[in-house]
Amino acid sequence: MHKYRTHNCNELNLKNNNEKIILSGWVNKKRDHGNLLFIDLRDNYGLTQCVVDKNKNFFSKLEKLQLETVIKIEGKVVERSKDTINSELKTGQIEVKIESFEILGECKELPMPIFTDQEYSEELRLKYRFLDLRRKKIHENIILRSKVIEFIRTEMTKYGFLEFQTPILTSSSPEGARDFLVPSRLNPGKFYALPQAPQQFKQLIMVAGFDKYFQIAPCFRDEDARADRSPGEFYQLDLEMSFIEQEDVFEVVEKLFVNIFKKFSNKKLKYEKFPQIKYEDAMLYYGTDKPDLRNPLIISDLTNVFKRDDVKFEIFKKLVNSGSLVRAILTKNTKDKPRSFFDGIDKWAKEQGASGLAYFTFEKNNNISAKGPVGKLFSEESLKEIMKITKAEIGDSIFFSCGKINDLENIISLARDKIGKELGIINEDEFAFCWIVDYPMFEEDKSTKKIKFSHNPFSMPQGDINKIDYNNPLNIKAYQYDIVCNGVELSSGAIRNHIPELMYKLFSIAGYEKNEVDQKFSGMINALSYGAPPHGGIAPGIDRIVMLLANEKNIREVTMFPMNQNAEDLMMNAPSEVSPNQLKELNLALNKKK
Repeated sequence: MHKYRTHNCNELNLKNNNEKIILSGWVNKKRDHGNLLFIDLRDNYGLTQCVVDKNKNFFSKLEKLQLETVIKIEGKVVERSKDTINSELKTGQIEVKIESFEILGECKELPMPIFTDQEYSEELRLKYRFLDLRRKKIHENIILRSKVIEFIRTEMTKYGFLEFQTPILTSSSPEGARDFLVPSRLNPGKFYALPQAPQQFKQLIMVAGFDKYFQIAPCFRDEDARADRSPGEFYQLDLEMSFIEQEDVFEVVEKLFVNIFKKFSNKKLKYEKFPQIKYEDAMLYYGTDKPDLRNPLIISDLTNVFKRDDVKFEIFKKLVNSGSLVRAILTKNTKDKPRSFFDGIDKWAKEQGASGLAYFTFEKNNNISAKGPVGKLFSEESLKEIMKITKAEIGDSIFFSCGKINDLENIISLARDKIGKELGIINEDEFAFCWIVDYPMFEEDKSTKKIKFSHNPFSMPQGDINKIDYNNPLNIKAYQYDIVCNGVELSSGAIRNHIPELMYKLFSIAGYEKNEVDQKFSGMINALSYGAPPHGGIAPGIDRIVMLLANEKNIREVTMFPMNQNAEDLMMNAPSEVSPNQLKELNLALNKKK
């Protein structure tokens, strides 16, 4: 017989009735009924109710046990009476009569209880993360994460992909977020960088002649924390394929995601063939390139309406004449909504830093008119034009805002989400995936007015490469794409530029000299000169996938040992100071700010 257990704490049932068994685990909960003491024993797998009567000589010792003490019990399985069956537990039809027990691991007074999902401060939870991870909900999230990764590995192997590991110590990249730097002892004054992603290495794998690669890759970026992004490090499903086009990547990823989300969630998939939305359309109709397609609300452009003479909304007209735009959200059949609903949305917009949201409702008595604070500023003809543009009907309402493009897109996108939630029209029981495609290759830096890469500098431009209009770089589209689910961006990807001369040309538009490209991307540019296949890929975030499946709002809830908002590990006291000897070995000296 095994020393510590014959069964796990989720296994025993009526088939084990009258069996002598051994269980080991944590004391999850105690209930003292005077003559009987009930103990819920917990391990990784589940719970078993154990019971001891007062006649046992070890009763008082068990009674005094601190919760979360690790014990081994030996006892006999007995059937519960019908009125005490717990249908929520796999072991709910039986209990174990304790005949002896042994303490395996003492427990000090707990800084927080384990058997509840009550919220505690981030500082407390992260300092005692090993305790936090014992709690049922987050424990199950981490198990879910493991199962999802295992499933991904199995599926990718089925699809013909090979798993390779790429280097962790590499060179610093000038693109993207800040690097984490690692000083080299053997090369004084030089530094490695932890990879922001295996981008260059996975392309080199394709150049090396391997056809399909994947990896559950650790990535390191010195970024500020967000709800959907861990500071410091995260994991992604990194994949790359040779001799493919954009649609080939979509086919693999769609098949994988449909299988993942069907297996690990009871929610429905809105689309099994994911819609493809052009970037410029996404920004127009949703105000963002991360649209939540569960929300049926669509944004319309009303800028030209405010150039009409019969529109008397002078504030917006002046803004439009100075280059601002007007965007609107139509809400169907909201004529009976109280004034407080509309004013609440306007107040919310002001709290977001906007000037508010104007609104009115379409009415018809003898003529078409608009009910609301600014409704009287629109003629019947202008209202008809708005109805035509927005596909509005009598009884519908519109919210609209005016501003410069970036500020306007931000507030109107947030307003679309807010109004959708207020109206209760977002289906929380489904996943709505989509692809955002046709990203611009370049964009203008708002502060310097210089041209820079908008997405990924290694992407292939669209169209005939011999006919690209380099004189109008902002018109160049790239084979770049994002996959989005329920308003969460899961990944960016691209068909790669595998032609060195074309790469030099595109980098020159962004202000890079040829020698700079050779220096900063030496491994990549050199490899592409030795016969590179057309290739492309993508890298969906593991943390975000699991966050969606677990129905969590914060990525911390699906990450085993996350850092806090200041990129600190409170449990391990990292980052920490190092000794003078360590600095000396690395030829480093600190210049601390006063």
